[in-house]
Amino acid sequence: MKFLRWLKHRILHKFEHFSIKKLKKFLKENGLAFVVIFIAWEIIEDVLFPVLFIFLGNHVHPAFYAGAPAAWLLCLHWLAIPILWGAWIKIRGKK
Repeated sequence: MKFLRWLKHRILHKFEHFSIKKLKKFLKENGLAFVVIFIAWEIIEDVLFPVLFIFLGNHVHPAFYAGAPAAWLLCLHWLAIPILWGAWIKIRGKK
């Protein structure tokens, strides 16, 4: 039962990022660029990573299949969002 509660919490946590209230708060605090970066990362993390792992499992080694569900369970926002935001600030040239 603990595993099911944890899994439910992780799934709800993922969907929480797409709530209108949270997106409006991000937009107000950080501007549209941050919201776009955050949503783009969600798409990369939840769609492209599993597809990549399945592709690698088909063409490189079957062990890569383990990465597809892991991409949905692991949260890499703490690493990816600051890197993407920093890259955006450098590209844009404003503080």
